[in-house]
Amino acid sequence: MRTFSGIQPTGGKHLGNYIGAIKQYVEGQDRGEAIYCIVDLHAITVAYEPRALRETVLDTTAILLAAGLDPDRCILFRQGDVMEHTELCWLLSAVTAYGDLMRMTQFKDKSAKQRELVSAGLFFYPVLQAADILLYNADEVPVGEDQRQHLELARDVAERFNARFGETFVVPRARIPEVGARIMDLQEPTQKMSTTADTDSGVIRVLDDPAVITKKVKSAVTDSGSEVVRSPDKPGITNLIDILSVLRGVGPEAIEQEFDGSGYGGFKQAVADQVVGYLSPVRERYHELRADEAHLHAVLHAGAEKARSIAVETIATARDRMGVGPPS
Repeated sequence: MRTFSGIQPTGGKHLGNYIGAIKQYVEGQDRGEAIYCIVDLHAITVAYEPRALRETVLDTTAILLAAGLDPDRCILFRQGDVMEHTELCWLLSAVTAYGDLMRMTQFKDKSAKQRELVSAGLFFYPVLQAADILLYNADEVPVGEDQRQHLELARDVAERFNARFGETFVVPRARIPEVGARIMDLQEPTQKMSTTADTDSGVIRVLDDPAVITKKVKSAVTDSGSEVVRSPDKPGITNLIDILSVLRGVGPEAIEQEFDGSGYGGFKQAVADQVVGYLSPVRERYHELRADEAHLHAVLHAGAEKARSIAVETIATARDRMGVGPPS
């Protein structure tokens, strides 16, 4: 089985990224061939600074390695280093419906926030994302709940291509965690934790100091009650229960039973301690790795060479079946 997923290099990675994606990446190394891509080409579809982009690519690489990705057990590379991604994106545009792109929720949300320019790249983003996945004929794609629509588009594109040109691409399936797929903002628990939140007080960054994490968790919005139970009218407590259950590797019901009658104070302290204990080794290892930029570049270069060896075969097959270029 082959796993593929891409991660944005923009913004400081937070607990939602970690639980929803990075934790799955690490576990994916034990389920078969794992391919992970830092998507710098996706990052240029919104306003950005070129120098900062190169820095955040290295930041993200260091976080992934610190979290447990092993270049000897997975392929980790920078999207922009493998040109076949953009070529396949163009080929797939021929079997992607304009109406499907118009219905993409993330395009609507992101374009509404762009004041100066809504780029065609932002609109075309899902086609490149489909190319990222299909280029490696991935069986499984670990994603957060917010990416389900994009994964469904990739499936539709693969099926449409296969129906028109013959069986070429694996139709991928999503792997979404049952608990923790959507970690919510601690101050706005009805909204997903985001790197671009209006305030940082509800976002737990992977690189936050322990004291900062503890303060954020203890200040998390809850409600006027005192019961530690999941409920639609208790989104704040539900979010904290989900966080603790994922980090401990137990069901939410076990958390509810453990803190039955304990009140919010002790529960929040337990969540804070668990998050601090979970992220501290990653933060410490990150700083060690980030200092050696030559090593990070070497990891990305080696990963790109491995990725390209797969990508060139896929592109050759797709071109041949579409009648692009001379026959093979």
